[in-house]
Amino acid sequence: MDKSLSYPNFRLYNLYMISRWFNLKGAAIAMRKRGASFKRIEMRFGIPRSTLSGWLKPIRLNKKQKAILLSNWKKALVSSRAIAVAWHNQQKSNRLKSAESEAQAVIKKMDSQDPILLDLALSMLYMGEGFKTNVTGMGNSDPMVLKFFIAVLSKNYNIPIKKFKCELHLRADQDPRKTRQWWSKQLKIPLSNFTSASIDRRTVGSTTYPTYKGVCIVRCGSIAIQRKLMYLSKIFCQKVIEEWALSSVVERVFDVNEVEGPIPSAPTLK
Repeated sequence: MDKSLSYPNFRLYNLYMISRWFNLKGAAIAMRKRGASFKRIEMRFGIPRSTLSGWLKPIRLNKKQKAILLSNWKKALVSSRAIAVAWHNQQKSNRLKSAESEAQAVIKKMDSQDPILLDLALSMLYMGEGFKTNVTGMGNSDPMVLKFFIAVLSKNYNIPIKKFKCELHLRADQDPRKTRQWWSKQLKIPLSNFTSASIDRRTVGSTTYPTYKGVCIVRCGSIAIQRKLMYLSKIFCQKVIEEWALSSVVERVFDVNEVEGPIPSAPTLK
């Protein structure tokens, strides 16, 4: 307490603090009896929680007042959740925009017509998704993946569209004719290049999402391309790994020298 406050001055100071909130006491109690929460009253009048606790502690709410308090709490909870969801969605949207911007910046530095870059990209995709024996082919449920596969093979290896053969693996409730037409339109491959569809009987009785169009398998028949892509992806990965391992060793050597100093030279014999 400020020592400059004499007893009379302190008494006036105390009366001032009491009167500052005292005029709101009746309104605060009335709100509480109507089922308002401490927090709502505190926000409405700006009264400290400690003061409210003293005023409102003797009040016993009846069933109706408790029901109102519970109802207001549930409404506030729903509102808070809605605000939280909107905030998280906005944050996610901002992160997605940032990621897209970074990706666009990388793409601008590339020559998407460079055959070497296209070959390397295709080989990495093939290492994960392509067939590993007997034929150059790939199966996927995403049309974009297969479009890229077809585009690079056509551009880099002069494979004509008529050489691509397709087959579908569908769920039991999918219409083979309609789904074949859908894939033909997506991939720009004639319907005549599609063989009969294979149906998974294990899915009988379950409903398929409308956006799922099964798995389409695309083959071009040249085993030589498959072999090249597999070697290219493996050799490239191994090269990156070896260079990274070498740089890591060099970094560790420098770290040791920074901590312990340079390695001492051998003593000179006289």
